[in-house]
Amino acid sequence: MNNIRIITVITSLVFSVSLFSQEAKKPNIILIMADDVSWNCFGTYGAEDYKTPNIDALASKGIKFNHCYSTPICTPSRVKIMTGQYNFRNYTYFGYLNPKDKTFGHLMKDAGYKTAIAGKWQLNGLYHNAEGSLDANRPQKAGFDESYLWQVTTQKRGVNGGERFWSPPLERNGKRISIKENMGKYGPDIMSDFVCDFIEKNKDEPFFVYYPTVLVHSPFVPTPETIGNRPRGQEANKAPKEANFKKANYVAMINYLDKIVGKIVKKVEEVGQLENTIILFTSDNGTESIISKWKGQNIEGAKGETVDMGTHVPLVAYWKGHTPKGLVSDDLIDFADFYTTFAQAASLKMTDQDPIDGRSFLPQLQGEIGKPRDWVFWHYQPYWGNIGKYVGAQFVRNQEYKLYRDGGMYHIPSDIHEKKNLLLEEQSTSVKNAKGNLQKVLDQAPPAPSVDESRETIERPLYPSWKNIVNPND
Repeated sequence: MNNIRIITVITSLVFSVSLFSQEAKKPNIILIMADDVSWNCFGTYGAEDYKTPNIDALASKGIKFNHCYSTPICTPSRVKIMTGQYNFRNYTYFGYLNPKDKTFGHLMKDAGYKTAIAGKWQLNGLYHNAEGSLDANRPQKAGFDESYLWQVTTQKRGVNGGERFWSPPLERNGKRISIKENMGKYGPDIMSDFVCDFIEKNKDEPFFVYYPTVLVHSPFVPTPETIGNRPRGQEANKAPKEANFKKANYVAMINYLDKIVGKIVKKVEEVGQLENTIILFTSDNGTESIISKWKGQNIEGAKGETVDMGTHVPLVAYWKGHTPKGLVSDDLIDFADFYTTFAQAASLKMTDQDPIDGRSFLPQLQGEIGKPRDWVFWHYQPYWGNIGKYVGAQFVRNQEYKLYRDGGMYHIPSDIHEKKNLLLEEQSTSVKNAKGNLQKVLDQAPPAPSVDESRETIERPLYPSWKNIVNPND
C-alpha cells in the first residue's frame, strides 16, 4: 500500500510539473503582414471580388479587429511596427530603418526566441546610399537569426536586381540567390516554404516569425495558379496594360496570398503548436488604385493617401484555446501596439530601452477587456514624392471621427472619402465633444510635418525624446 501511495505521489508531481511547464511556455508568434491591401479585400470584412477562405477561417475561429490602422505607405508602417515608435521619433528616409533602433526582432531574441524574417526587406537605405546600405547581414543585426528576403542589398533595377515574383533575386541569411538560381520559381512560394521549414525546425522551442509578404504589391502578374504554360522568368513580372487584366491578376494574387496563409497555419498544426502560437494577419497600407466591390459599393484603393482606404488595414488574430471564437472587436489598434503586445506575450518587462508609444492588446487576444485605446495617431512624413498623395500630415481618430492638424474633421462611417468637413458647418454636440477629445491628442504631439516633403528634403526633424502621449502616467 505504501509503495502504491509513493507511486501515486510521484505520478502526481510529474503531472503537475508537466502542466506547469506547459503553462509557463512562452507562446510562439507569427506575424504575417501583406503588402498594399486594405481591409475591404477580404471576405471576412465584406469583400465581394476575392476568395479568402483561410483568412476568413482565422477570423471565425479567433478575433477580427475592425479598427486596425497603418500608415499610408510601406516604410513608415514597417519602421513603426518593428520599433513600436511613432514616426516622429525615428523615421527619416523611405526604404530605411536606422540600424541603431531596437526592433521586435531584438526584443524576441532577448526573450529566448528563435527569430526569422522572410519576404520584403527594403530597409537598408539603398535609395539614399545610406552608410552600410550594402551590408547583407543587416536583417541579422536587426534581431533575426534567419532571413530570406527581397531587396536587402539590391534594388529592383540595376546589377543583380529584379522583381520579387517570378525568378526573383533574393538573399538568404546574407547570401545572394540569383535570378538564375531561382529560375522558374515563384518568390512567395520560396519564402513561405522557408517560413514553414523554420517552424518545423524550431517546433520544440519558442519561435517568432515576421513574414512581411511580397504579395500583393504591384506589378500585378499571374500566380502559379493562373500563369499556365507561359514563361516564368523575369519577363513574367511585367504587368498587363489593360485595367481588366490587372484586376484579374490582383484578384489571383490575393487569393494566392490566402492560400499561403492557410499553408502556414497548416504547418503550425502539423507540428503540434497551434495551441501555443499566436497567429496575426495584417497589411502595411492600403490598396493601390484597384477598384474593389465591398458591401455593394465600389471602393478604389488609396495607397499613399491619408483617407481610410490608405490607412485602414485588416487585423485577424487566432490563438487556439485562447482567443474567443468569432469575436468581432471594435477596439482601436495602432501599428505601434504590436511591439508592446509581443513584449507582454513573452513575459518581458519594458525598460527605458523600449518604446513608449504602444499599448498591448494581448488581453483582448485572451478574451479579456484589456485597456483599449481611445484614439490612434499619425505623424505621416513620407519624404517620398513632391506633390499629391505623398504629402505628409498629422491626424488622429477614433472609431468614428478623424481630425487633422490643419483643421479638417470627418465622420468616417458616413463619409469614407472625406468629402464633408464637419468644421465648416454647424456642429452637433457629439461632433464638438469628439473634436475636443481628439484635439487634446494633437495638442500633446510634436510639431506637424513641414511643407517640404520631397525626396531631396535636407532638414528632417526628429523628436525621439518627446513625452509619452499614449500612456502619460507611466
